[in-house]
Order: sequence, then C-alpha cells, then structure tokens
Amino acid sequence: MSDNLSRNMVIRKTVIETEFGVVAAQHRLAAQAGADVLAAGGDAVDAAIATSFAIGVLEPWMSGPAGGGALMLWRAETGTVQALNYGMRAPASLDPTNYPLSGKGIAGDLFPWEQVVDDRNVQGATAVAVPGLVDGMGQMHDRFGRLPWADLLAPAIAFAKQGLLVDWYAALVIASTTRELAKDPDAAALFLEDGQWPTISGWTALAEKRLDQSRMADSLDQIARHGARTFYDGDLGVAIANDIQAKGGCLSTSDLNTYRAQMLSPLSFDYRDARFHVPPGLTAGPTFQQALARMETRPMGDTPGPAAFAAYAEGLKSAYAARLGTMGDTGETEKAPGCTTHFSVVDRKGNMVSQTQTLLSIFGSRVVSPSTGLLMNNGIMWFDPVQGRPNSLAPDKACLMNVCPILGETGETRFAFGASGGRKIVSAMAQMASFVADFGMDISDTFHHARIDVSGGDTIMADETLQPDVIERLRADHLVHTTRRSPFPYAFACPAGVMRQGKVNSGCTEIMSPWGDAISE
Repeated sequence: MSDNLSRNMVIRKTVIETEFGVVAAQHRLAAQAGADVLAAGGDAVDAAIATSFAIGVLEPWMSGPAGGGALMLWRAETGTVQALNYGMRAPASLDPTNYPLSGKGIAGDLFPWEQVVDDRNVQGATAVAVPGLVDGMGQMHDRFGRLPWADLLAPAIAFAKQGLLVDWYAALVIASTTRELAKDPDAAALFLEDGQWPTISGWTALAEKRLDQSRMADSLDQIARHGARTFYDGDLGVAIANDIQAKGGCLSTSDLNTYRAQMLSPLSFDYRDARFHVPPGLTAGPTFQQALARMETRPMGDTPGPAAFAAYAEGLKSAYAARLGTMGDTGETEKAPGCTTHFSVVDRKGNMVSQTQTLLSIFGSRVVSPSTGLLMNNGIMWFDPVQGRPNSLAPDKACLMNVCPILGETGETRFAFGASGGRKIVSAMAQMASFVADFGMDISDTFHHARIDVSGGDTIMADETLQPDVIERLRADHLVHTTRRSPFPYAFACPAGVMRQGKVNSGCTEIMSPWGDAISE
C-alpha cells in the first residue's frame, strides 16, 4: 500500500497554546462540543461527558452509548487522581457451549482466537455484551458534574437529529464493512444504500448526504430527560434487551439492571523523574507499567534515536509476553483493528480527563437495535473461546480491554494522553510517554514524531520515516516491516492528548486523522 503514496507530502497539525481549556478528539465537532461546554462554565468532567456522547453520534462505528471503556481523572484543586472503568461484561445467561469451536484453527483475519462456528462471538446479536458507557458517564456527572445533565447531551442530540454527513472518509469506513453490515437488516437500513456502501455527497456537489440517526436522537433524548439509569432500568433498557433477544442474543433487562461502572484507585508509579497514573485491572494499564519498567533499565540516549527505540521494542515485547500469558489477548489483529476512540480534556483550572471508549470491532457487532437506533458492541469477542485460560469466555465476566488512557507529570508539565487502535495503543502510549518524560518534548513534537508498533507478534512495524540508523538498530534484534502513516487504514495507533505547562494548555490529535482536532474553548 505504501508504494502508492506520495513521498513528497508533509502533513502537520497546528498546535494552539492557550490559558483556556482545550479538548482534543478524533472528530472536530465532538471536540467543539466539549470546548463549548467549557466556555459555558463547565469543567473538564462536563466537557468529557458532552464529548463522549457527541463522538458516539459522529463516529458511530467507533463508540456509542452501547459501548464501554475507561478514563483517568485529575482533580487539580485536591491533587488527586481517580480511574473509572465502565467496561463491558458478558451477560449472566451466556452459555459458553453456544460458542463451539469450528475446528478450523485460528480465525485468521478476524482475531487470533480459535474460530467459533458462524463467528458467533464476533458478529451478530450473540456477540453483544452488557454496555457500560452510559452508567459511567452518569456516575461521573453525579460526582463531579457542574452543568445540568441534559445540557451535556444536547450537542449529541442535535448532531443525531441532523444526521451524520457522509463525506469521503465516512464513505470509506462504511465501505470497509459493507458485507458484514448487510447481514443485519437494521444496520443495512442505517448505513447502506440498497445493500451497497453509500455514495459520497460528491466531490464538488453542494448537496449533502446524511445518515438518518433520528431514532438514536430519540434514545439520547430519553437519556437526557430521565437520566443515565433509564438506559439500564427504564423503557430504553427494556427495548434494547428485547431487540437483542429477538435477534438471538442473550442480553437481558436483568443484565442491564445490575450493571455498575467502577470508580477505582489508579495504578500509579514512578518512571525516572516522571510519575504516571493509568487504569488498573483488566485494561492495558498494567501492560503500560510493565513496558516502562523494562525501559527504565535501559539507556535511552540524548534523543529518541537507536538506543531509545531499542529500549521501546524490548520493553513492549516483554510486557506483551506477560499480557498474553497472564491476562489473555484482546482478539484484534492488524487486519481487523479495534474500533475505538479517544479524547482528552484540560480546563483552565488544570483539571484533566483522559478517556477511551469503544464498541470493540469496527461497527461493533454490526447489529443495530431497531427500537433505539443504537449500534451494539461485540464485547464477547474480547474473550478467548477456548476454556481453561485466563481470559476464557464465561457468563457475567468482565471483558479484558486494551484501552490505556494515561495521566503523566514531570516537572511543571502534566499531560493526558490516550489512543484508539486496539493492540497498538500500548506501543503508542509507551513511546509518547517517553518522548515527554525522557526527552522533554512538547505536545507538537510528541505527536508528530515517528513511532514503531509492537503488538505481541514477531514483527515490529516501523514508520519508514524513522532515521535509517534506528531501523538498522531494530533489525539487529527483530524482524522489522516498514510502512508510512496514512489516513486509512492505521498501521499505528491514533492518539489524542492535551498538555499543561504551568498555566498554558495545548492539545493535538493524530496528524493523519482527517477528522481529529484540538479545540480551545
């Protein structure tokens, strides 16, 4: 693929510096919604809630109310850090025997697990897990919110009523999953035209083509009027459960009634002169810590050159070996990347949120709840279908997520980073954390610098724009494949982050992301 790309094109994103709040997200309009909340007197938590719901409308294949995730929260006034895990769970009535192995070996492009008959753990209503996002945002608002709950959902509702614009990028993403979307009549009705991917609004046409997200708007309006728990305990929850069961899934109203997101103490640790805070438990936080622990024992040099990248590769390979052996894998491969989004917020007082949310696969289960207009997750894919392993599929069990939102502090610099990209997330976070902590790089240099990806396999993926001596050093110990960053598909993770130096805030997103932006209030 990279042989077809221009070698003369240079892509950069402008990084603003301001004493006002900043929101960095994978979609500009979602970042703007969060920035508007900051301007209206909300703090970082309010902005994060607004951004969370808005981006679920604007990137419906990446995340949404029927997904899950985790976040890190820094409260500047008290100097405290908290983690919130709003990950998905397997339904209580799930029966592992309903996911028999096909006997065909590893499932290839879909995931590195043994293949299940009819891909029941990947595609369709049988792949749907209990969602956590709405309860997570509700708990955040109950504890820290300043503005009215309904006001924070208003931008998402407005976007849904308007409908998602099908520009070239949206059409490309939908085209990548057309065959799978066509298997569910309600997903096909929402995203496709006569069973085919939608035509683009036009290279020069003034007319706009938009998805009909009116049912999603109605569901969001119910959540805005009746509160977060209506998604679990009210008519909305009943409708979701009935829709999924009608399509053959086992998600029940009881599963929704009993779901609660978890506010947790962070996993905090020192790394040289820096300190990091990540989510604990069944996330990629522990893997991030293990990678940095190994990196800390290796010389880094004065710049991110051969020594540093050798340390990154060694640290990440070691950490992933531990992850695969003790925590299980996430079920994502380079050919079937995770469908995730990340955004970060800093307000003018220095409060920060680093938040990652997901449906898991692109378009989740490729199933739409017709009563609610919501695209459902495929969280069951996170489990190993082979029994007797650390992450084996079982009822009422928490999913192992690869999300890794981080908070870091070194000197007068504090930053909130995270990324989408499934197994690629930890690699990006370890390197970008080091760029700041080891080399004092600002957010612009950090986000524009070339990286490698080490995701648990034998091959290291390296950005071909890295210096030749870096590539040569990596090839001395590893099998290395080189490629370029591109808008689609992503060979590397897609990060978004904010930074605060003294009282000056800044933000940036993945430079190749055509929709991503950092917006000041």
